[in-house]
Amino acid sequence: MNAIELLDIITSGETSKVQFKLEFDNQDKIAAEIVAMSNAKSGIIIFGVDGKTGIIVGLDYNNLQYITSELATIASDLVKPPVYIVTEVVSIDGNAETEQKKLLLAYIDEGISKPYKDNSGAVWMKQGPDKRKLTDNNEQVRLFQKSGLISLDEIIIPRTTVDDINFSKVEAYINKIQENEVEEITETLLTNLNILKDSNLTLGGLLFFAKHPQKYKPAFCVKAISFFGDSIGGTDYRSSQDIEGTIPEIFEETMRFFTTNLHHVQAGQNFNSTGKLEVSQIALEELLQNALVHRDYSKNAPIRVMIFDNRIEIVSPGSLPNSLTIENIKMGNAVVRNNLLVSYCSKLMNYRGFGSGITRVLKNQSNVEFINDVDGEQFKVVIQRSEKK
Repeated sequence: MNAIELLDIITSGETSKVQFKLEFDNQDKIAAEIVAMSNAKSGIIIFGVDGKTGIIVGLDYNNLQYITSELATIASDLVKPPVYIVTEVVSIDGNAETEQKKLLLAYIDEGISKPYKDNSGAVWMKQGPDKRKLTDNNEQVRLFQKSGLISLDEIIIPRTTVDDINFSKVEAYINKIQENEVEEITETLLTNLNILKDSNLTLGGLLFFAKHPQKYKPAFCVKAISFFGDSIGGTDYRSSQDIEGTIPEIFEETMRFFTTNLHHVQAGQNFNSTGKLEVSQIALEELLQNALVHRDYSKNAPIRVMIFDNRIEIVSPGSLPNSLTIENIKMGNAVVRNNLLVSYCSKLMNYRGFGSGITRVLKNQSNVEFINDVDGEQFKVVIQRSEKK
């Protein structure tokens, strides 16, 4: 990094990715900062800048060597698992009366083995320019999920039993994956299909094969609303519905909500035709399936479908996983968050899981905007409607 770039960063102040340190505090404090950045989206610790005022003080040779040595010790001994830190010294020119000031930059990458912990076992996360200790179990589960250590759709749902299973749905699934009919659906078979684990339903089993999934996970539904006007703050609406059931059932019912609440246009068809949806049905199907299958199920929140006069929004809990970007998904790249759901969906729904869904969306509906809200931990899709009705 050159001096001009560094000055621009310093004058912008501390953020979730930039931390100032006037000097070396102590090992535990620096370890906590490194842990927080490793668990988040990477960051830089700049030594030699006053964190309260942003004034550049600089470091002498002995301090530069001491801090560099301490950082190496912390990264290998006080952060679990160990991380690799890159350090760099950048010189900032002073005025005629002051000498050149040297700053030490420590670059911390986003970790691939989350969650990272300090020497006492505490998990830290960035929260703006500050950090906080992670005590919520769901947040820690999300970090394990990001590292690939667990797959949330394979965890068991306590208090569920075989009696919660809709066996007709299981039979339909078995008929899709094999030619010969199964004489009896046993607990062993259900376990082999990952529907059951230790006599409890897995999350994937619950969401695809349960009689009533929302009995155990009431937030895993779709809340759909069609507003008058263009504001989410509006108090008047045309239609509102909490859509429950298994993922295939939620998909079908939400598509009915779209077809009921969106306009149909003639689009060159004859007079007696029911008309086509004002937006591409193919695009809506792909986007809704993606929301249901790829959302973050560690977040106890529903998918929100909102129809305004000027636009349609589909909001999914959880931002894109594993450093995936909007540019990536437009090119057909994919990172599967819920492997079991993808497996079931590919057999029971019109879904292939090849990462081509977004490409298909853009081919059929070009005016789609994707918003990956990392701080708000949600992924939003916006489709502008052609005209206000």
